[in-house]
Amino acid sequence: MKTLVFVKQVPDTDDVKLDPKTGNIMREGVQSVINPFDANGVETALQLKEKYGGSVIAISMGPPQADDVLKKSLAMGCDESVLISDRALGGADTLATGYPLAKAAEKIGDYDLIICGRHATDAETAQTGPIIAAFLGIPHVTLVDKVEIEDGWAVCRRMLPDRYETVKVKLPALITVCAEINSPRYPTPMNIMKALKKPRAVWNAEELGCDPSMIGIPGSPSSNKKIFEPPKRNTDTRFFEGDTEALARAIVDALEAEKLI
Repeated sequence: MKTLVFVKQVPDTDDVKLDPKTGNIMREGVQSVINPFDANGVETALQLKEKYGGSVIAISMGPPQADDVLKKSLAMGCDESVLISDRALGGADTLATGYPLAKAAEKIGDYDLIICGRHATDAETAQTGPIIAAFLGIPHVTLVDKVEIEDGWAVCRRMLPDRYETVKVKLPALITVCAEINSPRYPTPMNIMKALKKPRAVWNAEELGCDPSMIGIPGSPSSNKKIFEPPKRNTDTRFFEGDTEALARAIVDALEAEKLI
């Protein structure tokens, strides 16, 4: 079983700052990490490999430094990595991101399952996974918190707001996974050393056979005009003491005083 897992390098959410003039995210000097949901995707792929055999290939798109998340994926246990890096891919929205990622999957070929995180923490659109599946013409299942492989089918449990839903899809297919599916493993010193010897490729847009009109800014029908912080508000905090009945009365009185009830 061959599994492809897509990973993305995102700013560490604890360090994100906005440029006060442009409103854009300031990435210079900000530590980048593997998208947390993508780490769950890597762990899912590795667990499936341990259970059913096969191989796992980690793929990322970005500038050369995006190779850092691929190094971590290899150290976790992935067998190979592919970095898609090309200035022509810069400024891409989710559509122009999903297209070259799908072309990478086509170039690798003969895959059974593609895994993505449910969304990236720097944008939270949750669109890239389904877009990849649409370009490849394969079924996809989102919000997966459990997956098993049965005779060429993926049996997935989806975690919905108020219930679980079980979906069975024919392979090859794509799934996006939730954080609840697992706890990503830490790379061991031995696996970190082994990662240095694993196959690693770097492909540009031309090598993928991308249509120039479908990548980067030309291939992006949408764009973010501005990202801004919500206004900060000073709020008064009140603490109540007493038994349950006294607390309930105090809270009700406070809400009535504010004309909230």
